[in-house]
Amino acid sequence: MIGDGEVKALRWRCRRGMRELDQLLERWLERCWQESSDADKDVFRRLLAAEDDKLWRAFLGYEPLPDADTQRLVERIAAVPH
Repeated sequence: MIGDGEVKALRWRCRRGMRELDQLLERWLERCWQESSDADKDVFRRLLAAEDDKLWRAFLGYEPLPDADTQRLVERIAAVPH
């Protein structure tokens, strides 16, 4: 089980300086992290390493991320209800 320390660190990494992007990432962390598979958690960690502009363009549907797994997670994160 992942400790609170990692969740706090991930929450900090979700803060990207763009409110909309912050909200998308933090919403998924809060609502989906616990029940996600270890594989999805690894993909989320990789996703947080992406550059903000590329990440935002992927969320807007302008340019998919080169890694298919991270792109699929972007699509799932975008579908999390407000």
